[in-house]
Amino acid sequence: MKHVIALDVGGTGMKAALVAPDGTLLHEDRRPTGREQGTSAVVAGILDFAADLRDEGRRRFGVTAEAAGVVVPGTIDEAEGIAVFSANLGWRDLPMRKLLGERLGIPVALGHDVRTGALAEGRLGAGQGVSRFLFIALGTGIAGGIGIDGRIESGAHGNGGEIGHVVVRPGGPDCGCGARGCLETIASASAVGRAWATASGDPSATAADCARAVSKGDPSAVTVWTEALSALADGIVMAHSLLDTGTVIIGGGLAEAGDTLFAPLRVAVTERLSFQVPPALVPAMLKDTAACLGAGLLAWDLLSLEVTA
Repeated sequence: MKHVIALDVGGTGMKAALVAPDGTLLHEDRRPTGREQGTSAVVAGILDFAADLRDEGRRRFGVTAEAAGVVVPGTIDEAEGIAVFSANLGWRDLPMRKLLGERLGIPVALGHDVRTGALAEGRLGAGQGVSRFLFIALGTGIAGGIGIDGRIESGAHGNGGEIGHVVVRPGGPDCGCGARGCLETIASASAVGRAWATASGDPSATAADCARAVSKGDPSAVTVWTEALSALADGIVMAHSLLDTGTVIIGGGLAEAGDTLFAPLRVAVTERLSFQVPPALVPAMLKDTAACLGAGLLAWDLLSLEVTA
């Protein structure tokens, strides 16, 4: 059976799959990234994992994978296949596509993890049939992807969709990017967790704990939650005013709060709009498999481009 290798490299874990042409996952596997062992060990682990997947495909289907797609966090140069920088994984200017291509002996596509997750949501998930959408992942930080007619806009410098670093509270909390008051310093899952840990006096409290307290009517939790949602609504309205998106797809850990997040967020966004048509705000469908599925799509897209070239 024809298949491709899909590999999603995260800060703590890697998700991988063998993917059929229709997007079906034929085989799945997970491994720790092993960043505590250093950058060289991380890279070696990625290459070994990909090679093991190639061998698994041969055993299962009697043929070698047609191509591979790998997605990573941080800054990347998709055209050159270079993982430019990752603060979490420690690399700089890593020729990821070249290294994987030499190890596997097949074509390799490299993509950004969140933008590739957005690609999967657009084709296989909550964005199906939507010509223009914004995907927002609310996790440790906040990142996004701009979907336009079946593709994801990466921008002139590979930073398209970085809504987490839109300043919504000038002079606000310091951000790891060097600015202050970025959206992710207030509305990410980690930011909500920190705020609730302070408000509740429980240093181990998380954003999920805050959401549960909100659903029970805890006034301190409601204050923390409302501040985060207010900032998120400001960021969405800013992006929507520029992009005129039909749908905003929200994923990541914070989206697991369901209506505790979406019901007040829809109200807050609508209240902030004047002449703009409100976008539909919907939860992501593919959960934590989105980036891995997207990596498979990148691989199949690469083969399509080679056929038409």
